[in-house]
Amino acid sequence: MLSQNNHALPTGCELGGYRIERQISAGGFSIVYLAHDAAGLPVAIKEYLPNALALRGEGELEPSVPPEHLADFNRGLKLFFEEGRALTGLDHPNVVRVLNFFRANGTVYLVMRHETGRTLREHIRKHFGRLSEAFLRGMFSGLLDGLGEVHGHGLLHLDIKPANIFLRNDDSPVLLDFGAARYAVDIGPPEPRAMYTPGYAAPEQYHGKFTLGPWTDIYAVGACMYAALTGAAPQPADERLVDDQLAPARQRGASYYSLQLLATIDECLRLDPARRPQHARALQASLNADGPDSTPPSWLSRLGFG
Repeated sequence: MLSQNNHALPTGCELGGYRIERQISAGGFSIVYLAHDAAGLPVAIKEYLPNALALRGEGELEPSVPPEHLADFNRGLKLFFEEGRALTGLDHPNVVRVLNFFRANGTVYLVMRHETGRTLREHIRKHFGRLSEAFLRGMFSGLLDGLGEVHGHGLLHLDIKPANIFLRNDDSPVLLDFGAARYAVDIGPPEPRAMYTPGYAAPEQYHGKFTLGPWTDIYAVGACMYAALTGAAPQPADERLVDDQLAPARQRGASYYSLQLLATIDECLRLDPARRPQHARALQASLNADGPDSTPPSWLSRLGFG
């Protein structure tokens, strides 16, 4: 495997009618740039460039792919291209908006609407212990509204986690990074090379015992809510299948959040897919419900006086 980090495209580089301004972020599979279109409007451009398979030197435009990595590189390139094709059909305020996608420099680029804010992961790290129930219910309800649209188009995300949930400056969420997305109509048991993030991936993503479906994304949303309560991802699902040591949300958050919210989170994290909420709209309805236990404990009760 290659170990050297790839160099970003230089400032001023012209690419498919867009002008690169600077790098915004970089991960193991891609680089994201701030760019401007022909009208001068800002966009974000995501470039497929896996560090482990391709190498681009300083001042170069096209990456070099060793022959032994070419098959894997092309397989990922195809999935990245499919991501762009799938997302261009989605136009929802809580789902990343892909405006264009094209091939250039021996790879693929996705052009997305530029958003300002921070990821949920960053928000949890900065505000952990001070996340209100109203914020969690409202933010995740918005996310589920977008996820319902994704599922309605026959797609599954399959990699929902706090790093892939973007919060605008008004706290409205945007679901990002559909690199692992697949068409639900094509889904049976997961492939051996399936992408997943431990702690947020459902048990059915590790093996072929259960079929993947909208309930798989529901597990991940529940894991994100659990992380918002505890500051860390739940115990990985493959470990839970062997020895389930996960402390329930209703235990971890009992002093600060309503029983109704905590029970909803625990329902999402059930190992048996059939026992979870089966689709985004059902979970959204639970978050929007004002049941008898939906009021968090008062500060007096937290101290033992209520």
